[in-house]
Amino acid sequence: MKNAEVEHVLRAAAAIAQESSFVVVGSQAILLHFPYAPDELRTSRELDLYPALHPEKADLIDGAIGAMSSFDQTFGYHADGVGPETAVMPSDWPTREKLYYFGDVTVICPEVHDLAVSKCVAGREKDADFVRALFKHRMIELKIMVERIAQLDGAKYPIQHITQWTQRRAQEAFP
Repeated sequence: MKNAEVEHVLRAAAAIAQESSFVVVGSQAILLHFPYAPDELRTSRELDLYPALHPEKADLIDGAIGAMSSFDQTFGYHADGVGPETAVMPSDWPTREKLYYFGDVTVICPEVHDLAVSKCVAGREKDADFVRALFKHRMIELKIMVERIAQLDGAKYPIQHITQWTQRRAQEAFP
């Protein structure tokens, strides 16, 4: 995505949900932290978000400007209305969140290591590519990643496996 596309999706989501604050997660949240992020981090055509105060309105957004909507067909990018449970991050991530402002819209964005943790938990090939690129461009540090992963609920998530997966991505970033 391009930065202007992120802003377009945010404005459209605000109009649809009649909300002014959103939590943005997923890979394209990186563009909020790093507006000049390398192209390899901009491959997704969707912005994952939910209204901060009324997450249940994410379905409205998904229906109106989500995948395969007329918005998506017209512009070639879309919103993905998600929920707070979508991105698995350390429970204290809000203590590190960053706020961004686009006109009347406030965006709450998890700190980049917390975003990366959610990708490590998901562990798909596209997540491996994304995390590897974050390491390669020195946007995240392995030590912090290991600390954040350790904060996850060990009863729900295989901490050791996720840590090893993350360590492999860091090694691959610097062959």
